[in-house]
Amino acid sequence: MEHLVEAAPGIRLWAEERGPADAPPLLLIMGAQASGLGWPDGFTDLLAARHRVIRYDHRDTGRSTWAYDERPYPLAALAEDAVTVLDALGIERAHVVGMSLGGTLAQLLLADHPDRLRTATLVGTGAVSSAPFTRPDGTTVPAADLPGPAPALLEFWSRPEPDGPSPEEELDHRVEHWRLLAGDALPFDPAYFRALEHRVITHTGHHDPGTAHARADQSGLDRTGPLARNEVPTLIVSAPADPVYPPPHAEHLAQAIRGARLVEIKGMAHALPPEVHIPLAQAILAHTPQSN
Repeated sequence: MEHLVEAAPGIRLWAEERGPADAPPLLLIMGAQASGLGWPDGFTDLLAARHRVIRYDHRDTGRSTWAYDERPYPLAALAEDAVTVLDALGIERAHVVGMSLGGTLAQLLLADHPDRLRTATLVGTGAVSSAPFTRPDGTTVPAADLPGPAPALLEFWSRPEPDGPSPEEELDHRVEHWRLLAGDALPFDPAYFRALEHRVITHTGHHDPGTAHARADQSGLDRTGPLARNEVPTLIVSAPADPVYPPPHAEHLAQAIRGARLVEIKGMAHALPPEVHIPLAQAILAHTPQSN
């Protein structure tokens, strides 16, 4: 079932539900400039066997309104959009799973709207906390000194976007990006990611690359105190091959968020290839009871 949700005057968000309507709701929050279809159907269907699964397009992605140049917003507004989706669908409390920027937004929900969350699962993200990381030997590292993205990704991101790329050129660009995000621990299937992005482009109705989230104001995201007082059951998924948030970011998250539990998905990086669908879904399903 598809919905169009009014997030603000002139701003609509596309959302989709899968699974039994009377099952516990589970909201999927994707990363920067990523449509909700970035959660692959095969993975979503594994979760929908036990949950009412909602995935949606952020502003300036997919079928949601693209209007950043006329109506700019801070990045934190995307977390409030997630609450708006829950409100529009009549959901008081939901399990929330966030990946990459979606994990940042899920942390804002943990801090600002804990009453709306049954559980939280954070995948491929960094802490919105200035708490230092404590190594196994007891020494500490300032949060700002944790490792950044891999050099190959930084070089890719620094390249100027092609001017007016054709659909095929844009697909080539996106597949190359996925190749870097997928790391080197698991085989990379370019045809799989090309088909995924072709579906996203068809869903969106154009192949224009989005840049709004990179340009949005990123100030005011720190939630060190509220995360240290967290009471929402929280799962941190460690992706050991992640080139965006390499180790020990997941371990830092587990320290910064009170009561968080850590689970590792072997070989996982900053992507959702078929090889990780079952272990990731199993980890989420084990964390998201049907009766809380």
